[in-house]
Amino acid sequence: MNTNPFGLRSNRRRRVPRDPARPAHWFSFLGAGALIAVGYIDPGNWATALGAGAGFGYRLLGIVALSSLMAMLLQWLSSRLGVVTGRDLAQLCRERTGRGGTLFLWLTSEVAIIACDVAEVVGSAVALQLLLGVSLTVGVLMSAVCTFALLALQQWGRKLEAVIATLIGFVGLCFVVQLALARPDWRAALAGTAPSIELLRNAGMVWLAAGIVGATVMPHNLYLHSALVKHHAPDGSDAQIKVALHVINLDTFGSLAFAFVINAALLIVSAAVFYTSGHRDVTDLADAHRLIAPLVGSHWAGILFAAALLACGLSATVTGTLAGQAVMEGFLQLRLPRWKRALLTRALAIGPALLAVAMFGPHGSNQLLVASQVVLSLQLPLAVVPLIRYASDPALMRGWRVHGVPLVLAWLSAAFIIVLNGALLWQLAAGATR
Repeated sequence: MNTNPFGLRSNRRRRVPRDPARPAHWFSFLGAGALIAVGYIDPGNWATALGAGAGFGYRLLGIVALSSLMAMLLQWLSSRLGVVTGRDLAQLCRERTGRGGTLFLWLTSEVAIIACDVAEVVGSAVALQLLLGVSLTVGVLMSAVCTFALLALQQWGRKLEAVIATLIGFVGLCFVVQLALARPDWRAALAGTAPSIELLRNAGMVWLAAGIVGATVMPHNLYLHSALVKHHAPDGSDAQIKVALHVINLDTFGSLAFAFVINAALLIVSAAVFYTSGHRDVTDLADAHRLIAPLVGSHWAGILFAAALLACGLSATVTGTLAGQAVMEGFLQLRLPRWKRALLTRALAIGPALLAVAMFGPHGSNQLLVASQVVLSLQLPLAVVPLIRYASDPALMRGWRVHGVPLVLAWLSAAFIIVLNGALLWQLAAGATR
């Protein structure tokens, strides 16, 4: 059994497996979903959910649900594209776009990855500060060391996926306890899933909605997912593709459904604890950590808050590094030893993270995190539109092309993202002229 370019095990073989239905063979397809799901519960999600819940109660819960459904659809397209074509989204963009277009897409992808990486590194540093009392600068450096330690697990096969899945499970357990302590109004939470026209009139809601979309539907995850699964049908036979897609779809939808539950729990806890108690200006992770324990009446609430944030931050830095490698190799055909690629992608994140910490200070982390997610939202169409075009191309996808209702929903998702970004830019322009 070989490893893919990221050091993760794949089922790449010279012939079709003798018995594709064997559980051992099915198990070899699992793991990509967990790595992708981590990107949907990173510190950027914490920042946007914290601001949305504290500032607007449960009213933006519908955006979280809609973003998660869009994420499932788009990640399904990405994995399908990778398995059927044997190439990832970045490679296909390079093959089907001119040199100038390829360079533009690569640069914008790198900007998005750096923005996401900064959020993850700063989020991890905030968690370490809350747990250990270290400075944010020391926390940034400690998070880098922890990330390299996790990436070192790649050389032992599926250990990395197992550790990431364990961390996600730990985060889920933390939020089960948090929800029990917060005692939310479930009827109001259910009402919050309905869309509201206020979204297009309230500049603060538009800003946070764009941040939620950028934090949930992440462009670099679309590149990464196609790269992680592209080796699962090496001979391109329909039998092999069918088995691979069946198990990968279960892995994808199951993992992202769990990520949605955690994202929804983030906003619900914030609304139940801060909004209902009148602390509607809580926008900082450190302030949330300081207030949550006395408001719910348990010191464990603060400890679990910081521990879950650290687990999310460290896990997300791993996927950010893998995504950086996929983008670099796909667009530029730049092949480096694994440790050099990891060092380069980490350096691209640590430098801006240290600069951001110096500029924003210890109490500006949330503004930085939300702004980074808005950057991701603005870059998202540049990954989504090519993905939909390629996944629906009959010459490229053959009988596995996306068509019908899934294709319509995919284009509607792209249109929603573009309209939301347009509303955000209009609000920003209107604010700048005042």
